[in-house]
Amino acid sequence: MENNYLAAEGDINQSRKRKQWNEQLPAHTLEWLRKDAKYFLRQNLSTPLDVIREAEGTKLINLKGGKYLDFHGSSVHQIGFQNEQVIEKVREQLNKLSFCTGRYTNIPAIQLAEKLIESTGHKFSKALFAPEGSLAIGMALKLARAITGKHKVISFWDSLYGTSTEAIFVDGEVVSGKNTGTAMPGIERIPPPNLYRGILGRYESKYIEYFEYIVQKEGDIAAFIAEPIRNTDVTIPTKNFWRQMRKICDKYGIFLIFDETVAGLGRIGNLFVWQYYDVIPDVVCLGKGLGGGVLPLAGILTHEKYDKVKNISIGHYTHEKNPLCAAAGLTTLEFIEREELLAKVQSDEVFIREKVSGMMERFKLIGEVRGKGLLWAIELVKDRRTKEKALFETETIMYNCLKDGLNFKIAQGNIIMLVPPLTVSRQELDKALYIIDRNICKMSKFIN
Repeated sequence: MENNYLAAEGDINQSRKRKQWNEQLPAHTLEWLRKDAKYFLRQNLSTPLDVIREAEGTKLINLKGGKYLDFHGSSVHQIGFQNEQVIEKVREQLNKLSFCTGRYTNIPAIQLAEKLIESTGHKFSKALFAPEGSLAIGMALKLARAITGKHKVISFWDSLYGTSTEAIFVDGEVVSGKNTGTAMPGIERIPPPNLYRGILGRYESKYIEYFEYIVQKEGDIAAFIAEPIRNTDVTIPTKNFWRQMRKICDKYGIFLIFDETVAGLGRIGNLFVWQYYDVIPDVVCLGKGLGGGVLPLAGILTHEKYDKVKNISIGHYTHEKNPLCAAAGLTTLEFIEREELLAKVQSDEVFIREKVSGMMERFKLIGEVRGKGLLWAIELVKDRRTKEKALFETETIMYNCLKDGLNFKIAQGNIIMLVPPLTVSRQELDKALYIIDRNICKMSKFIN
C-alpha cells in the first residue's frame, strides 16, 4: 500500500491506481494520451485519464463510445453539454458579428449586462466581462483597491480562485502559487468555517471573531474575498455567518467580494448565492457556467457608487465584450429561467439529502455529508472519532466509480465532490448515487 496518496487525484496523477487505470485503456486511447503528454506542459490537475470524443447533456463520450455520467464538468455544465439552444444562438451570432473591436460595443454584450442586472432585482447596477474566471477575480481586486485606496486582501485557506497571477496570490491552496516567486504583498489568509475538523472548533462565532481580530491587527484591508458556499472541506455557512461578516466589512470599510464562479447561476437553487444568504456583497464574480458550457465567459457585478475608476483599466481585455460569448451567456440565463431550473434544483436537493444521509447511517466510512442544491460533498474517514482521512479508500472508490461510468472530482484527497448539471434527470441522480453507494459498500466490506 502506498504511503503518499497526495500523488493521486489532485496533482500530476502518478499513483498506482492511475497506472492500473491506464492498463485497461485501449491502445488507440493510450496513443492519444501519450501525444497529450508529449505536447503539453505538465502541471497540477492536468494529467487526463481518457480522451473525450463528444459530449451530450450530462454525459462525456470517449473514443470507443463509452459514456461517463459527469458530476464534475469543471462546473461549466449548468445547462448540460452541447445545449442546442446555446449552440443555435452562437451560430446565428457567428454569421453576424463574431468579434467586436476595442473602442466599440455591440448589442449582445449590452443585452447580457442588462439581463444579469435585471436578474439581481437591480440590487447591482454595473457589470464587466472577461474570458476567464480568474480574470474576474483580478478585476474585483483591482476595483476594491482603487476605490478604498488600500491594498491588503483577506481570503480563506484552501480556497482556489484560479491560476492567473492575481488569483494565485489570493488562493489558499499551497500548490497554486508554489515556486512562482514572491507573493503579492498584503495577502492574509484565515481558516475557513470548517466545523467538522477546523482548528477553531465547532462554533461559527469563533471564525467570525478571528476574522475581526485579523482585520483589527492588520489594518488597511481593501477586500475580503470568499466563495460564500463550497463543496470541499468547508461546512455550509449559516445565514447569520455571512450577515456578521458583512457587518464587519461595513464597520472597517472593506470590500466584500463573493466568488460565485462555481456555486452561482442556479447551482444551489438560487440564481445567485448572495440571494440565499440575503447578503449583498460589493462585488460578485461569475464564470464557468455563464458561457453555457460552449464558450468561456466570466464577469463581475457591482454597484453604481463604485463607477469611479474611469481612468484605470480594471478589465479592458481583448474579448471583454465578445458578442459570441455574450450570446451564449444571455441564452444560458434565459434557458435557466424558461426551464424553471431553480425550482428543480431545490427539489433535487431534498432527494439527494435523503439518499446521502441514508448512506451515512449505513457506512462508517462516511464522516460527514454536506451540501445544498446540486453542490454536495461526501467526506470519507478511516475513523469517525479521529477523523483520519480515508485517502486510499477515496481514490479506490473514485476509480471504481469511473469504471461504472460515473465521473466526479476529489478534494483534499478524501472528499467526493458532486456537481451535476442542473438539467440532470431524477433517474440519472438515482443512478449516480447508487454507483457511489455500491462502491462505498464494497470498500466498507474490504476494510471490515
